[in-house]
Amino acid sequence: MVSELLDPKKLCIGVDCSNNAGSLRCPTCLKIGVESHFCSQECFKRSWSDHKSVHKKSNFLSNLLPPKIVSKPDPATGHFNPFPTYPFTGPLRPVYPLAPKNTVPDLIPHPDYASDGIPRSEQKFVGRHNITILNAKEQEGMRKVCRLAREVLDIAAREVKPGVTTDHIDKVVHQACLERKSYPSPLNYVHFPKSVCTSVNEVICHGIPDQRPLEDGDIINIDVTLYHEGFHGDLNETYYVGEKARANPELVRVVETAGNV
Repeated sequence: MVSELLDPKKLCIGVDCSNNAGSLRCPTCLKIGVESHFCSQECFKRSWSDHKSVHKKSNFLSNLLPPKIVSKPDPATGHFNPFPTYPFTGPLRPVYPLAPKNTVPDLIPHPDYASDGIPRSEQKFVGRHNITILNAKEQEGMRKVCRLAREVLDIAAREVKPGVTTDHIDKVVHQACLERKSYPSPLNYVHFPKSVCTSVNEVICHGIPDQRPLEDGDIINIDVTLYHEGFHGDLNETYYVGEKARANPELVRVVETAGNV
């Protein structure tokens, strides 16, 4: 374990431990840039079998970072594929560069990962087996943010049509969140670069909005999450793009059936 100056705001992330964190940190987490604080050496040892799963998740995410080799930009558009060596399973390809990162005014409350991408409040629940039960006031806060998220998803859905880029949908979602005094939860969560997830065709989930125009026959899943007054509201739906996809709805039916299993 590695020692550092005590931050009184940190809590121990040990399994089923609610103590204030001491000056001890997991050395493996330090190497890979993950924040983890424990109240004692004994707590760290007792929690190791659960805690070590954090290291595997971090290593997986590091494999998703763009490689150093990228395709040459199209001289006419400036677009390029940042993952030219990736073994894609279908014809879809990312179309970069991404638009500049969205910003959120300081007057709107930000989640703890907004500045550096590290979801500290989430990490302290890793390995815990008790479920938090919301009181009446907290339940109303959760209902409110979910209602707002539903409104934003409906706004995004109205933009789905051939020729529209997912980057445009991202801008629409971001603005709708700001109008509701909400932070778009995906933005900078573990360094996610956008305010919404848009997954087209064979992309399973958490697709990054880019410069590719939607095509007639595509299907798109839009995953909206808002952070409002301390709560996250998360929901998503899949939509047809144009009329061609409606003529062959088998893929949508299979995906929907799989989601209900």
